[in-house]
Amino acid sequence: MTQLYQRVAFVGLGLIASSMALAMRRGGLVAETTGTARSAETRAIATEIALVDRVTDTAAQAVQGADLVVLCVPVGAMAAVAAEIAPHLARGATVTDVGSVKQAVNDAVGPHMPDHVHFIPGHPLAGTEHSGPRAGFAELFDNRWTILTPPDGTDADALDRLTRVWQGIGAQVDVMDPAHHDLVLAVTSHTPHLIAYTMVGVADDLRRVTDSEVIKYSAAGFRDFTRIAASDPTMWRDVFLTNKDATLEILGRFTEELFALQRAIRRGDGDHLHAYFTRTRAIRRGIIDAGQDTDAPDFGRSNR
Repeated sequence: MTQLYQRVAFVGLGLIASSMALAMRRGGLVAETTGTARSAETRAIATEIALVDRVTDTAAQAVQGADLVVLCVPVGAMAAVAAEIAPHLARGATVTDVGSVKQAVNDAVGPHMPDHVHFIPGHPLAGTEHSGPRAGFAELFDNRWTILTPPDGTDADALDRLTRVWQGIGAQVDVMDPAHHDLVLAVTSHTPHLIAYTMVGVADDLRRVTDSEVIKYSAAGFRDFTRIAASDPTMWRDVFLTNKDATLEILGRFTEELFALQRAIRRGDGDHLHAYFTRTRAIRRGIIDAGQDTDAPDFGRSNR
């Protein structure tokens, strides 16, 4: 495949950045990669495993001369990072991100971007519960979706080039308004994570009075909750603080549905429960038919 960028700089070297770097290398999409992370330990690991071609001590050093800069830091850190790198961005460079919230990233990063760069926020809908530079693998984005939320007036060539690099690392790409993205993700990701955290927290309280039976006899549903709840706490703290309105809206809807199910259980309304579960089962089939998961017993998850 044709090289799309001469130099790509990753600010933050966790799961997404490491997977992007490996996927770009797999596809021969870039000539050179640089990267940095706040933690000296993370930088040392990235150097040890040759994750990128050059690891730098600062974000300012990493972005110099890069024609694509990828911000892979928690949403709450975006503004500070944007302010740090702004004076060092090359003319014509594209700056993007991988944050799970898009309106807040627009508001945090956009004001710092100089006129001579293209700012195109993005969000790859892929991940695992693992983190750090060793967690990455090139196949993470294969057949997954990446959503781009370009501001009005975004340069068409810059958007096309960024789209093609995501496609080159295996992703399908869609373009969306940032506010709509945040509402959609509140349904498909943010609220489910919050529910998982809550269920695992309830189980932890119960475990204290059942002599660890919750852990010992954990069934598949609860194990899936714990996998989700093991995700990076800093990232998810920032997601809920920065996508507050959409998450609260969906939580309100969830609470209404939960009350309706409570009422059906209390009244012994089996018809309501059966109809509800039949409808929700169809959603699962739709996800499988769309190629976004598998009906294999382990849900197609590897042991990464």
